[in-house]
Amino acid sequence: MTVAATTLADLTTLGVGGDAGRLLVAHTTDELVAHTRDAWDDDDWLVVGGGSNLLVADSGFDGTVVLVRTRGVEHERTADGVTVRVAAGEPWDAFVASTVELGFTGMEALSGIPGTVGASPVQNIGAYGVELSDVLTRVEFLDAATGERAWLDAAELELGYRTSTLKHGRRGVVLTVEFALGTDTDGGVPVRYAQLAGSLGVELGARVDPAVVRSTVLALRASKGMVLDAADPDTRSAGSFFTNPIVSAGFAETLPDDAPRWPAGDEVKLSAAWLIEHAGVHRGYGIAGSRAGISTKHTLALTNRGGASAAQVAELARYVQVSVLNRFGVTLAPEPVVVGDLLA
Repeated sequence: MTVAATTLADLTTLGVGGDAGRLLVAHTTDELVAHTRDAWDDDDWLVVGGGSNLLVADSGFDGTVVLVRTRGVEHERTADGVTVRVAAGEPWDAFVASTVELGFTGMEALSGIPGTVGASPVQNIGAYGVELSDVLTRVEFLDAATGERAWLDAAELELGYRTSTLKHGRRGVVLTVEFALGTDTDGGVPVRYAQLAGSLGVELGARVDPAVVRSTVLALRASKGMVLDAADPDTRSAGSFFTNPIVSAGFAETLPDDAPRWPAGDEVKLSAAWLIEHAGVHRGYGIAGSRAGISTKHTLALTNRGGASAAQVAELARYVQVSVLNRFGVTLAPEPVVVGDLLA
């Protein structure tokens, strides 16, 4: 299906962005392959799933946008649990809900994350002590460099904190994602995140019914404006706009003692939210005259208060970056994919 032009604001959770030059909508995997190869004939092409991790310029995108709307989930029981293969266009949270309902374990802490399954390995999404890399086994990928359609093992993707080779360097489109999940006979995945454990009223490492974990995670995310809700303007965002910075152990020692930090190999991961708050940018902050603002629930989310432009969102992002850099000497990196010359 081809549409001559569409406003990308309608395809993103931030609700900003100009027109696409051409839109190709894929409802089957074969259509996704065909449309992607068609798009490669243009100089510029962009694959869009749920649009929950995109900031698109007001000038739009002149090339071809491939909109992924494929569907399909297959389950295969194994000696260790279950293998699940999922079409790239399946909505992420609906898929997670289905795994919990079927008694599969491993996905429950990733509940409430917006977007599609195909986008999940690009960012190596994660929340509440669980990352996609914990359950991902391989992806079916259409490679723009070779034109080949093949399965790639998870190790080939070099999954890290909110990164992968799919995000940096390897261009193409994810067609299918495969996971290895447990079953309810193992009692669920051990709780690894202190806030989640506290909300559940258990110790770290405890095993909790996946349905209970899911409902608790959804409540926690909703309290931060991180579950899409048309009635809540704080959810008109791209989720966490900045990644938690990773710095050297020596640099971390120069920060205030109460700055949260966690081991990250030989380095240290910091809390972007804490840095923003303590740089003087608080929840609900907005630049005068702008329709973009910091969420009233969570400092990591930049929101569209209604009628914001992409330029206004970018202006707010730069203000946050400069505030943190001036106060702590830390450069915050944006998490969303930025289309257009907005944050250069």
